[in-house]
Amino acid sequence: MRSTYKGALAICVAATLWGLDGVVLTPRLFNLSVPFVVFLLHAVPFLFMQPVLYRSYRALASLSTIDWVFLGLVALTGGVLGTFAIVKALFMVNFSQVSVVVLLQKLQPVFAISLAAILLKEPLTARFVGWAGIALVGAYLLAFGARIPDLSGGTTTAVAAAWAAVAAFAFGTATVLGKRVLRVLDFRQATFGRYGLTALFALLYLVFSGHGLPFGEVTPFNWLLILVIGLTTGSGAIFLYYFGLTRVRASVSAVCELCLPLSAILLDYLINGSVLRPWQWAGAATLVMAITMVSIQPAERRTSPSSS
Repeated sequence: MRSTYKGALAICVAATLWGLDGVVLTPRLFNLSVPFVVFLLHAVPFLFMQPVLYRSYRALASLSTIDWVFLGLVALTGGVLGTFAIVKALFMVNFSQVSVVVLLQKLQPVFAISLAAILLKEPLTARFVGWAGIALVGAYLLAFGARIPDLSGGTTTAVAAAWAAVAAFAFGTATVLGKRVLRVLDFRQATFGRYGLTALFALLYLVFSGHGLPFGEVTPFNWLLILVIGLTTGSGAIFLYYFGLTRVRASVSAVCELCLPLSAILLDYLINGSVLRPWQWAGAATLVMAITMVSIQPAERRTSPSSS
């Protein structure tokens, strides 16, 4: 059985890029509507994938109906709903409360690990459950310190927290469903299909909901950010994520993705000057240790598409 270091490292790097996106890049698209942002962040990278990954159309054409259902569910959960929910949460609090963003990854492993056990029949050893629990404690301390989360900022903050919880469920679900998709597609084809379907679903929503496609509101700076996000923290991170997901269990991936809150709060400190309290530094150290212990578990045996 192979070591899971490569897969765990790829997922950690992808999650760190998502942290960079949440602190530095996506907040600067606040002048656009949330559904339109979801569409642009998937349609633009999908266009750039055409000359490189056009052969993926052949693999997609060979999928069975049930495989298309799973791929569509990944696009709907991790692509449309997850992206919409977390961008909505960030926009609602004007990007001033990182704790709401951290709530996303603090809850995601709870959903992903539970769903992986139920849907994928992944074994949950006592060792894994123990380190996963320690990772969640570290994420909590990193986000909130040794205190209860303060949602007293009014209805807006509470609703933003609810949207973050919705995003946690959506991304956790997509992690488990994505593992099923990777039985029949490689990580490049899965990324191609996910972005194409997400862009299509977002487009249909914009057209039939009456939002339309307000390209006139997109500034040159917006376009620059969209290109950077699409090629790095967007599709680039998804490539790394799916590469890693083919080498580790979905439940291991969920814990490795806790690098997102770690990177988000550290970047918030470096870029915005937000000072971490002692309890938060303790949480960061605990989180890194737990991710390391989870990542050194032996990998599962690879499953061939024919056996799915």
